[in-house]
Amino acid sequence: MPESLSIFIAAITSHNLALTYILGMCPMIGVSKNLNTAVGMGISVTFVIMLTAAINWPIYNYILVPTNSTILEFVVFIVTIGASVQLLEMILERFLPALYRAFGIFLPLITVNCVVLSISLFMVLRNYSFVTTLVFAFGSSIGWLLAIAMVAAIREKLDLVGDVPRGLQGPGIVMVILGILALGFMGFGGMVNV
Repeated sequence: MPESLSIFIAAITSHNLALTYILGMCPMIGVSKNLNTAVGMGISVTFVIMLTAAINWPIYNYILVPTNSTILEFVVFIVTIGASVQLLEMILERFLPALYRAFGIFLPLITVNCVVLSISLFMVLRNYSFVTTLVFAFGSSIGWLLAIAMVAAIREKLDLVGDVPRGLQGPGIVMVILGILALGFMGFGGMVNV
């Protein structure tokens, strides 16, 4: 299997950032009450991840490494993420105001969503090429979108049934759902590696 395809499949399944590395839990808990909102958040996170990966890779490899300034990578990555989220906010507010309002505080929180930062950090740790970084970023963001959509769909069904114990309602049931989904995704573990 070609390396890029292997990385793409692994990023969605066996190395899913939400279900394997437990990253991005704040929006996962807060925005997964409604499937449409969850999918919108997943698409928004995908946009930010792809934009920041495409910007951070050349900055890191063509500016920070040659100037021996890699110690600044966190600052540079976070500034890029913040600018990307600002761009996304302006686009959503202008063209999709209902989705913009539905996200509420969770839209600006994409800036501090560890899923977005982790892509840039993994590209450095794993010494990915530009194309491999984009493939990994896309696969990871699709995996995160898949996880938040599954959680939202299950939560909507549970709301219809109404049998969730009071102590587990809200964040508690999300963590239980994520744990069960993570066990299911562990089955992909031997298929591919990153």
